[in-house]
Amino acid sequence: MMTLGVDAGTTACKAVLLDDHARIVAEAEHPHDLVNLHPGWAEEDPEDWWRGAVATARQVLAGQDPSGVRAVGISGMVPALVLLDGNGNPIRRSIQQNDARAVDEIRFCKGRLPEDDLFRRTGATWNQQVIPPKLQWIRRHEPEAWRKTHRICGSYEHLTQRLSGAIYTEANWALESGMWDALEETWLAPVLDIVDLPPGALSPVRRAHEIVGEVTGRAAQETGLRAGTRVVAGSADHIAAALAAGLAAEGEAVLKFGGAGDFLYAVDGFRPLREMFIDYHDLPGLFVINGCMATSGSLVKWFRDQFHAGVSYADLDLAAASIPPGSDGLVLLPYFLGEKTPLHDPEARGTVLGLTLSHTPAHIYRAILEGVAFAFRHHVEVLEAAGHPVARFYMMDGGARSALWRQITASVLGREVCHLEGGHAGSAYGVAFVAGVAAGLWPWERVRDQVRIAGVTQPDAAAVSVYAETYAIYRETYRRLQDLYPKMRREHVVRA
Repeated sequence: MMTLGVDAGTTACKAVLLDDHARIVAEAEHPHDLVNLHPGWAEEDPEDWWRGAVATARQVLAGQDPSGVRAVGISGMVPALVLLDGNGNPIRRSIQQNDARAVDEIRFCKGRLPEDDLFRRTGATWNQQVIPPKLQWIRRHEPEAWRKTHRICGSYEHLTQRLSGAIYTEANWALESGMWDALEETWLAPVLDIVDLPPGALSPVRRAHEIVGEVTGRAAQETGLRAGTRVVAGSADHIAAALAAGLAAEGEAVLKFGGAGDFLYAVDGFRPLREMFIDYHDLPGLFVINGCMATSGSLVKWFRDQFHAGVSYADLDLAAASIPPGSDGLVLLPYFLGEKTPLHDPEARGTVLGLTLSHTPAHIYRAILEGVAFAFRHHVEVLEAAGHPVARFYMMDGGARSALWRQITASVLGREVCHLEGGHAGSAYGVAFVAGVAAGLWPWERVRDQVRIAGVTQPDAAAVSVYAETYAIYRETYRRLQDLYPKMRREHVVRA
């Protein structure tokens, strides 16, 4: 007996196949691109996700009997926005959760519903991640797309529909959309009045482990799965990763180095922080206070693709490892798509401070790794200031493979950092585990038994003091430039 988990990430689809002991049998990955047509924009083609899901499912099922797969789950980015026509087909590319175009629309929403009211009911603030400003942007700039819109959903709900025909909204897309009343567990009427969605545009809300459908005959032909295989509602990628990391109690934090950067911390109630987001944990009864930085691994990928095409990340790490901590006075703010938490500033921009003729590409690359680590430290400070101490840190996802990035992160935080075995497959593993719970293969408690620490990185004492000084400059740089960034914004003419 097996379960399949597929994760539609920012830069790739990943799949894992688990056996009846929740052990990984096979893994696969299929890359796709993030589309950045203008500064602050972030879009993806949902058809790329489906092609990736099909390719990775076929790879992990090679040589396996598909009748042994008891359930399937899909995770993805939250809250990506997919506009669907009456036939369930995407009308345009998705607008990603880290897209920062809807600056004016955020102001519009603030004028219609006070932020205090929104936060109290949804745990959200008016920021670049929530859905209503993006819908307002579509209405203003793409009226034809808006006219065709019959329903809206997220990335993994769309893929699950392709797989099973199920029409629903997963609970964490709802909660992170800024339209879900977490106190009453219903769509929030004052927000719906602002966006004026067509009737039926929002679907019934389901929790991650609920069975929502079965693999259709057509999807079975494409994926290699057996028609009739059960399909769960799926999970927000970062919450599935939190589950895979065994995050089940306060005091531990997961640092997820994917295309975006996620900071995850479990709590036993709905206790949101303004600077961060809050989600339902896949484990019933728990919530996850979390931060999401607009760029992390996607910034590393951008640097390599633009300046060192064909060079491996290992070679980039090797060159950067020869640069001393602090990158010889170089400081980088990783706000290349604006920034979500804890700044909530869509007009922030990537900034490199301190360049001289003595600096090399290796300096800039190391400054990127350090800048992302500084952003994680900012989250730690916000969380601990709110009375949530962190006793232990876990690194996972693709960035955790880098020994250099692990060392930088431990030294920036001044704490030891554990990295997990198979952490790069965390989201896919987590949602496959959810599918196994739904299929009755194992209880929730089993997940802690599957967590394996691959290693522990201690902070370097000399680097800690350097990074403390550099981090202070990092924070001050944003404060000084905060009022300047909006003056750099340019409107873009959108043509059909």
